[in-house]
Amino acid sequence: MTFLESLQAHKGGLIQLKSQLYWHDGRGYDGNPGRVCLILDAAVTTAAVAVAAALAVAVPAAAAAYLLLDGSPQWIWVAEQDVELL
Repeated sequence: MTFLESLQAHKGGLIQLKSQLYWHDGRGYDGNPGRVCLILDAAVTTAAVAVAAALAVAVPAAAAAYLLLDGSPQWIWVAEQDVELL
């Protein structure tokens, strides 16, 4: 089972983000490692697929995850080594 398939199979379950989130809107790292969130959905972004196709490599072990963060749903990019399915 791939990382994306594992995330998709875990919809409605909990996920722990072992690293800090980095926000690209100028906020930087959030300083909150070990955050536990509800996973609402997961997908591979079209950008990741396009880059992988251009480089003739497999899509990396990363996916876009739709998480309930602090009461608000957010799409974030997660790497396999930075998450734990609870």
